[in-house]
This record gives sequence, structure tokens and C-alpha cells, in this order.
Amino acid sequence: MAEAPNILLITADQWRGDCLGPAGHPVLRTPAIDDLSARGVTFARHYAQAAPCSPGRASLYTGLYQMNHRVLRNGTPLDARHDNIALALQRRGYEPRLFGYTDQSIDPRTTTPDDPRLNSYEGVLPGFTAEAKLTEDNKPWFDWMTARGHDLPEDPWALFLPPEGRPRFPTTAPPRFSQDETETAFLTDAFVDWLSEQPKDGPWCAHVSFLRPHPPFVVPEPFNTLYDPASGPAFRRAVDPATEAAQHPYLAYWLDQAKAAGFCFVEDGESLLTDWPEEAFRNVRATYWGMISEVDRQIGRLTAALQARGAWDDTIIVLTSDHGEMMGDHWTLGKFGYFDQAYHIPLIVRDPRHPEGFGGRVSDFTEAVDVMPTLVELSGASRDGPADGRSLSPFVHGERPVDWRREAHWEFDFREVTGGGAQGALGLELDDCSLAVIRDERYKYVHFTGLPPLLFDLQEDPDELRNLADDADYLAPRLAMAEKLLAWRSRYLDRRLTGIALTPDGPLEARR
Repeated sequence: MAEAPNILLITADQWRGDCLGPAGHPVLRTPAIDDLSARGVTFARHYAQAAPCSPGRASLYTGLYQMNHRVLRNGTPLDARHDNIALALQRRGYEPRLFGYTDQSIDPRTTTPDDPRLNSYEGVLPGFTAEAKLTEDNKPWFDWMTARGHDLPEDPWALFLPPEGRPRFPTTAPPRFSQDETETAFLTDAFVDWLSEQPKDGPWCAHVSFLRPHPPFVVPEPFNTLYDPASGPAFRRAVDPATEAAQHPYLAYWLDQAKAAGFCFVEDGESLLTDWPEEAFRNVRATYWGMISEVDRQIGRLTAALQARGAWDDTIIVLTSDHGEMMGDHWTLGKFGYFDQAYHIPLIVRDPRHPEGFGGRVSDFTEAVDVMPTLVELSGASRDGPADGRSLSPFVHGERPVDWRREAHWEFDFREVTGGGAQGALGLELDDCSLAVIRDERYKYVHFTGLPPLLFDLQEDPDELRNLADDADYLAPRLAMAEKLLAWRSRYLDRRLTGIALTPDGPLEARR
């Protein structure tokens, strides 16, 4: 391997941590990911730090918890003072390239009021140069489809509809494009073309940021029929939506406003997910699994291109996601709140210099904030400022640190800056609309700023259906988990200057 390795960071958006072969999924098949797992290290209990996309990615890219980077929603600016993985690798001598998107909004204090980047949350993370950008309006992909000879309809989004039009409820019908013409294939083609032009001795750095399996939930043949909607485990949810909603005021609010249009193309986009029949949820889930298999196919193309180029043994690969997906559990879809399904995500790391770790499966709790310091260390780069995560390099080497964390943490901010819907419905002020979660092997505690807390005994209630926060028999574990959460926040609050003392001999910095 060259002195500085190539870096390939792959993300697939909205990807549940239990939905891949190495996780032992009973139905889903992911041969390319299985192969990567066998030649890398799989982190089985890896968690995102925040949702939706912009907050989750801010933690992934900066190595900071949400309480420090403060990207709360899509469109919250990322403070320019924070270091990130692209800038760190740039200082190492790389020229980081982006294929896809990063959804990091520019800090308005760093530019002029007429900067067009202030009109969108889809900014490119500082340090990356976009080789192939995918925007929310899908225009780059639509243009690519036109160049391939497609006569696009007046509304190009109609490409996602079956020939017979919008169904009443979700089906597994395919869209009007092939498996070689997905947004995933578009980005893969762009990376493969770019890779062919890179010097064989490197080093290079690329971030391939796939959109799928993010909604809309639709996938082309043959993936739309790859999985039987009747197969798979039962959904994890209460007996009916009303019983589910009774668990907590915020959950009731979410269920009351989660509409079909946010996820699928159906006749009545204003219909609530809670009004769907069982068959609709199963069709969506089978489609979601098909979307993951479609992404798996393109990941196989990425790894094949590395091998054909002679770069396989010179390239560190990180495969992960920004957040998870509810996928019918608790009567809903999407990413929100506190349930594990929205935050448990995949992580596979392959460093070809350390075959002793190949095939390893880590059951310790790891977090999205660990990715940035891991890539910094493995590449020989350095950080400019603190990171809340820890390098996973010992696990990659086949070792386990004796002092590793015993809990996972995440945060969710549900303020609605422009419309104020959550504040009005729940009777909260803007800054009261947040929660923080700590979960260990047995208990999960959810602390709301302006609403009652939640406590789950995951040993007795793995589906998170019984809130024990007010149960006198669980007062001790509730207090213990609340104290751990408070200690975690106190430990990791912004530490940028806190380890420096000004002395007669000048600034002295403590070793962390």
C-alpha cells in the first residue's frame, strides 16, 4: 500500500442497521456487502447521533454530538468553526471529491446576503469538491436520463410511477426506468469514470453518498419482486395506532401528522400512515428491502472497479448511513424521535493493511461520531479542534479497548422553525422541542426538554412498548440512567478552549 492510503467513504441514506446480510436479516440478501464484511470489520451496534439528514451527517462529518455542532434540522447552518473529515484529509494532502450530497448548510456569517447558497440546505461540506452532485430536485439525474435517450414526461417525477398511474395504497410496482438507470447507478457510473482517471499510485479521497434507500419507496425490476411482502418478521408495534399514540405526547403528535406523500406516490398524499392496511406496510417494506439490494448491486460495482483499477489493496473503505428508518414499526415510516430503528445504522470498515481484523464483528456500542476520528487516524491526518468520538482503529486491528463506552447516545430536535407546528400542538417554546437518549444493554432512557421522560426495560420489552418512567419499581434505574445522561452531557459539552490555560510561560494545553 502507498504511504497514504486511498479513502472511499460510502453512505446510503436512511438505512436500518438490521437490514443487511451481516446483521443476520432473515430475508434480505446483500452479497456485495457480505463480501465487504468478510474482508473488513462489521460494527453490529452502531448508532447515528441525530436525525434527519443534515443533523445526522453533521455528526458523521465533524465527529461532534448534536449538542456541540448544533445542526438541529435540515437547513440549520453548520458553524464554520468546526473541523470536518474533508478539511482534515485536505490538510493531509488529499483532494476530497464528492459524488452525491452532504446536505450541510453554509454558515451565513461567512458570506454575503446575496449568496445563492443561503437559499438551500443542500450545501457541500467545506473541503469537498463535487464531481457529481445529486440535489433534492433530482435535476442532475433527470439530465443524465435525458442524455441516455429518455424522453422525460412534463413532470419528470412521473418516472417513478407505474404505467397505470398512482395507486390508492403502496404497491410493489416498478418505476419507468431500469436497474441500470437509478440514481444509485448514476453516482456509481460517475465514480467509476473518475476512478479510471486517477493515478494508480494515489492517494485519492472520494465520498460516494447514495440517496437510496431513502423515499420515495419504489425500485425497478427485478428488485421490486425480489422479496415477498408476506415474508419477514412481524412489525414491532402496539395492537393499534391509538394504543401506540398513548405512549407519549410526542409520539401521538408524530402519528397524527405523518402523511403518505412524504414517502410514496399514492392517490391521496394527505392520507395518514395510520390509516394504511397491513398490506400497504408490507408492500413498502418489501420495496425497501429491494432498494437495499439495488444499492448492494452498485456497491458491488464500486468494489469491482477498485479491483480492476488495482486500488483494492490500497483503499480504506467505510460503509455507513446517516440515520435509520422506522419501516412500519410503531405504525409509521421515516426517521424521528427515540426508537432504535431510526438510529441503529450499519458500519463496515475495511483497512487492507490489517487483515488480522478481517471478518471481525464488534458488539460494543459505537457511534457516528467515531467515523471522523477513525478516518483521521487511519489516513495519518490530524484534527483541528476537538472530536467527541473515538477512533475505531483498535477494532480494525482486531483488538478491543478495555475502556470502551457501554452506552449509545443520540439526540433529536423536533422544533419547526418556519411553521411552528410542533410547538403549537404540544404547547412548547422553540427551545423546548428536543430530546436526548441513552441506552445500554438493558435500559433506555429518553429525556425531553419540555415533555415527560420515557424509560424502557429492553430485556423485558425489546419492542419499546411499555413506558416505565412512572413505575415505582423502576425508580432506581430511571435515576441511574438520568444521571448517566447528565454526566455524558457534562463530559462532552463544547471543550474547544477548556483544556487551555494562559500562564506566564504562555498558553499551556492539557493532554486529553
